[in-house]
Amino acid sequence: MPAMSDLPKDLHGVFPYLVSPTAGDGRIKTDVLGRLCDDLIKAGVHGLTPLGSTGEFAYLGREQRTAVVTATIEAAAKRVPVIAGVASTSTADAVAQAKAWQALGADGILAVLEAYFPVKDAQVEAYFRAIADAVDIPVVIYTNPNFQRSDLTLDVIARLAEHPRIQYIKDASNNTGRLLSIINRCGDRMRVFAASAHIPAAVMLIGGKGWMAGPACIVPRASVQLYELCKAGQWDEAIALQKRLWQINEVFARFNLAACIKAGLQLQGYDVGDPIAPQAALTSDERKVVERVLQEVG
Repeated sequence: MPAMSDLPKDLHGVFPYLVSPTAGDGRIKTDVLGRLCDDLIKAGVHGLTPLGSTGEFAYLGREQRTAVVTATIEAAAKRVPVIAGVASTSTADAVAQAKAWQALGADGILAVLEAYFPVKDAQVEAYFRAIADAVDIPVVIYTNPNFQRSDLTLDVIARLAEHPRIQYIKDASNNTGRLLSIINRCGDRMRVFAASAHIPAAVMLIGGKGWMAGPACIVPRASVQLYELCKAGQWDEAIALQKRLWQINEVFARFNLAACIKAGLQLQGYDVGDPIAPQAALTSDERKVVERVLQEVG
């Protein structure tokens, strides 16, 4: 088993789920991604997460995924941690991805279980343990029951928390009570990050460490401000800002997530391309909805 040397001790704050900018021929626009990463870091974000849901990992081939992770690590230049996504239906392939991302310089792994056939709890647990056993950087387990055929139960999460490298969970369940159950059950052994499906300020109030979410790509400064208000215990100001930002989450819940984020970034001058087919770009009317909300949020 790899050693535990040089692990980041405390991941926290705002980690934007990065888009994967693509050209019409499928090429990753690494220059656009690099500029986006640099701008996000200058805006104060605490880390970067390529190949999350917003990054359309399920639609990318191995070469494209490698290009995304490489460009993100190069752009970050060790200024903030890069937590790179690993996702597969195969344990062996997931382990290979995790090893590759660590070799490229990733500071952590965001582990996602894809499943065609349902998988029982023992196999779900074994999948995440295999990834964590293969690297010596922190592993964030990602659970999204809205899209996954095999979710993580509280018992499985508690057992995974015993692994020295499985230190964090990013939960997109829409159930903030579940996050509190994880915090109560696991304590500091499993630190919780929220998703855009949760209200970040509420998760911070109950002990969350931050959030990993696509909307932070297009409102990074406001997202960082919200985190800082929560950390300072300035809850009246935090809730007022949270109410304003929640308009973005409401819009994104109506449309395709990657399409929304990419449209928002295009409106801000980033040539990120359209969602990867067969996903569709937003219609002109839908883009106007996104544009209006961004103007209102500021």
